[in-house]
Amino acid sequence: MTTMAETPKMKESKQCSKRTPKQKQHIYSRDHLIVPLTPEISTPNNTTPRRSLRLTSTPQPSPLPSGRKNSPHSVVKTPKAPKTYENASPHPPTTISITPASPQPTELKKKRKLQEKQGASVEKKRALRFDKNKNSNNNIKKKVYYKKVVYDGGEFSAGDDVYVKRKEDMSDDEDLVEEECRVCFKPAGRRIMIECDDCLNGFHLKCLKPPLKEVPEGDWICIYCEAKKSGKIMEFPEPPKGKKRTRTARGKLLSSDLWAAHIESLWKEVDGTYWFRGRWYIIPEETAVGRQPHNLRRELYRTNDFADIEMESIIRHCVVMTPKEFSNAGNEGDDVFLCEYEYDVHWHSFKRIAEIDNNEEDGEGAENDDDWNSCDESDSVSEEEIEYEDENKNSSLSQACPTHPLAANSRKGRIYGLQKIGAKKIPEHVRCHKQTDLEKAKATLLLATLPKSLPCRDKEMDEITTFIKGAICDEQCLGRCLYIHGVPGTGKTMSVLSVMRNLKSEVDEGIIRPYCFVEINGLKLPSPENIYSVIYEGLSGHRVGWKKALHFLNQRFSDENKHGKDTKPCILLIDELDLLVTRNQSVLYNILDWPNKPNSKLIVIGIANTMDLPEKLLPRISSRMGIQRLCFGPYNYQQLQQIISSRLKGIDAFEKVAIEFASRKVAAVSGDARRALEICRRAAELADYRVKRSPLANSEASGKFIVGMADVESAIKEMFQAPHIQVIRSSSKLSKIFLAAMVHDLYKTGMGETTFDKLAMTVSCFCSSNGETFPGYDTLLKVGCKLGECRILLCEAGTRHKLQKLQLNYPSDDVTFALKESKNLPWLTKYL
Repeated sequence: MTTMAETPKMKESKQCSKRTPKQKQHIYSRDHLIVPLTPEISTPNNTTPRRSLRLTSTPQPSPLPSGRKNSPHSVVKTPKAPKTYENASPHPPTTISITPASPQPTELKKKRKLQEKQGASVEKKRALRFDKNKNSNNNIKKKVYYKKVVYDGGEFSAGDDVYVKRKEDMSDDEDLVEEECRVCFKPAGRRIMIECDDCLNGFHLKCLKPPLKEVPEGDWICIYCEAKKSGKIMEFPEPPKGKKRTRTARGKLLSSDLWAAHIESLWKEVDGTYWFRGRWYIIPEETAVGRQPHNLRRELYRTNDFADIEMESIIRHCVVMTPKEFSNAGNEGDDVFLCEYEYDVHWHSFKRIAEIDNNEEDGEGAENDDDWNSCDESDSVSEEEIEYEDENKNSSLSQACPTHPLAANSRKGRIYGLQKIGAKKIPEHVRCHKQTDLEKAKATLLLATLPKSLPCRDKEMDEITTFIKGAICDEQCLGRCLYIHGVPGTGKTMSVLSVMRNLKSEVDEGIIRPYCFVEINGLKLPSPENIYSVIYEGLSGHRVGWKKALHFLNQRFSDENKHGKDTKPCILLIDELDLLVTRNQSVLYNILDWPNKPNSKLIVIGIANTMDLPEKLLPRISSRMGIQRLCFGPYNYQQLQQIISSRLKGIDAFEKVAIEFASRKVAAVSGDARRALEICRRAAELADYRVKRSPLANSEASGKFIVGMADVESAIKEMFQAPHIQVIRSSSKLSKIFLAAMVHDLYKTGMGETTFDKLAMTVSCFCSSNGETFPGYDTLLKVGCKLGECRILLCEAGTRHKLQKLQLNYPSDDVTFALKESKNLPWLTKYL
């Protein structure tokens, strides 16, 4: 039988087992003395470390409770009775006696000093580590970004376009070649050379047959390309024996032997080498659709493909221009190219660059800022983190580039996010090199096209100029108000803007004092109160809520603002002023009250279609609006004819009789210049469509077609015989009276809507004045509902029939045109 060596715990358990329960109780209650004992432990196997052990195992001791002098390593406990444990054995209870383990005061002081020393050493090591990291970060070499770099005798900056080597063994000497004449094979020198727009070959003027004395205007095609188009065989001259044809950088780029890139940013690496981030250009042959017939010979496509390229790969500069710059280019050299579209290398689609640049302010800017901010972010990280980021960046750059696998002396390109998906092909009609007279007429007659001059409104423009100059040039610069009214389409807003452009040129020349100009259209405001925010943003550049903006504007235009920082006068133009009318008319009151302040320096110009708007406002507002008014009457046919002819100046696309016919038609209805321009533009579209469908569309005679009377008449029929006009003409007698009353109310009030109650009163007046029977409110309500179902009217949703708001869904001119020829109601004409 084997024996097991006794451990100290086994001996202790034996000694405890020899004791009796009386002795065990006697230990706790002898002489009723309380002895500070540590907690009892039920079983040695499931022992949990004491609090003192747990505390010493942690790096920092817990703070002492306030008012206690005992050591944190001791646990004071005063048991009143022996404690029974659930996990105890079924044998008679035994007691484990543990003597007090509290350290002496000297031991506490030593241990506390030791802990303080350990804490100080930890703080010291931490400070040394921080200083070491700081010094190491200062010693780390980082990328240095530049706006301009002089490299290998050339000056390169962000935004330049350059040639990039495609092969590593390409020498620089073979690229610096001057273009030679295709006939005599001699460089240009001091003699003038002309380039063929088809084959891009250069020719001396004297080498041509017959020779040219000067460079002709417009496109020029050499005799070799003309012979090729006509089907004749005519070969270029061969170079002399022993001489090879030289290839320029332009020729190598168009034959895919070179690359072109746009420099986005420049920097110097840690090892001293210079790099740049380039955006690749590609030639049409490298796209998915290939070269299309309407592609120009010098045309490139900008891609959404980027790459980090070493400066050693650059050959020299090239120039990539926009279509407008390219059309005006003259003697810029041989390295000139056109770029109008961007090519998506992922989706193989095209997008016009002008449209992308207008909509990408929130997109690409963040990507471009990452490179410039990378050097700032590196100051707050350690060397290991920098190495880790460099490894991640190198791994991301290791992906193959879809269009340019690897440039000479460069890392592989990095692909960025997709741009907006465009067209798979560029339409041929978009890239017409020459516009016909009809196409020029269509572009000129667009309402969005700003004319060079505004005829027939010289008198009104002189009055506006005199009013503004009188308010600005005054020494005190007192505020003033001007109210401009007139029917739609009479040039009110256009005249004011033309005057402001002329005054701006005088300010640049120093003739008049500077001023601030804020233009607001009431139709663009979500609510009348938002005009305060728009005015404040136009003056200060900050956007705030309308209540806060009203507070700031009151401070700016108040009497107390005698020594304001901004001493320039302010001109406020409010178009559609009648839309600012509210129930209490507080918005108009505030705006018209500011110019009356002594130090406001505010000039208000209000424009509306209603003639008697001031009389419909409250007296306190009409009195502040003043008595200065300017009326714009409707155009007559002679003025409309002059406006259309001024737009078509230099374009022989219309017959004079056709312009007069359109002018007379519009003048008889409304005198709206916009309607006359729309009719002529539609007539030009119809004529252009007819020409392109004719068999002579590809001949020279196609450019000689002009717009005649038949085209104008067709356009008028389309405009004035639209489906809604036919519905109005075929409507009932009461429906015509209903619509005539509505047109009369809208013209009288100048508002865009009216109520059913007011409309019923107008219909009642019409019927009583012209011998017609008033049908009653119920019948009139059914007529309004029927017109609403036909979408002639727009009705407000709700059950309040008398207060229900009504609005025309079509221009009032169309309704007037449809009702003027009513035979059964001839008296309607005097109300329209």
